[in-house]
Amino acid sequence: MNQEVGGRSRKRKRRNNHRKIETPSIKQNATAAAAANSTVKKELPSTSTVSKSSTKPSSFLEKMKAKLSGGHFRMINEKLYTCSGDEALNYFKEDPSLFNMYHTGYQEQMSRWPEQPVNIIMKWLKDRSSSLVVADFGCGDARLAKGVKNKVFSIDLVSKDPSVIACDMSNTPLDSSSIDVAVFCLSLMGTNFPNYLEEANRVLKPSGWLLIAEVKSRFDPNTGGADPDSFCQAVCELGFTSASKDFSNKMFVLLYFKKKPKNNSNKEIKWPELKPCLYKRR
Repeated sequence: MNQEVGGRSRKRKRRNNHRKIETPSIKQNATAAAAANSTVKKELPSTSTVSKSSTKPSSFLEKMKAKLSGGHFRMINEKLYTCSGDEALNYFKEDPSLFNMYHTGYQEQMSRWPEQPVNIIMKWLKDRSSSLVVADFGCGDARLAKGVKNKVFSIDLVSKDPSVIACDMSNTPLDSSSIDVAVFCLSLMGTNFPNYLEEANRVLKPSGWLLIAEVKSRFDPNTGGADPDSFCQAVCELGFTSASKDFSNKMFVLLYFKKKPKNNSNKEIKWPELKPCLYKRR
């Protein structure tokens, strides 16, 4: 009997020992799991590292391209403000790709403006008869012609569109007294800008409209700009009457003139200087 008890006791001890070997404690499980996680984390790169390594090169290239593009735009922009229309025409004839480069930069600059002057001019035209014939001097991408029902002669130094007339704005192929509305939307850029206005006067019908939108700083005497009253006086001496002035926008001014039915004045006009609108490097 004692032998049976002893045998059973030894069997229980062996079974208990066997269970202890096969079943690790909860603490051991947690330690093993933590070690495994640590190993995996060391082997795999973090998400932030992958993101930074994959986006940094493309971001850098984009910034470099933007800087190069911006530099070319500023160079061309300064050239257009400081040369005559004839010189600008020859400049783009030598390398037409510069025109695309300029207008790409121009559109990027305009995208920062809270309001576009061309949209206000479009609304002005839509509030009037669609039978009015328009000449858009310095049309760029011909956005005005695309936004109204009027017949629009789009004029610029280079034509990338069959509808755009490529010429010097001081010497257009338009007939005299054939236009109802002449528009200069941020396009009085050359040193001979008075010649552009003289050409607009030639092609406009009596009582026709002259609309001028320009960067506000060009008409701010406090920062070296022209006196707006002196400029308007010069336009009136050319053969117009001042109909309206809008200085409400912080980025640009809008000037509205009507051509006089008759103008017999031949006196020399003293035009104020319009300072170049040069964009700063950002």
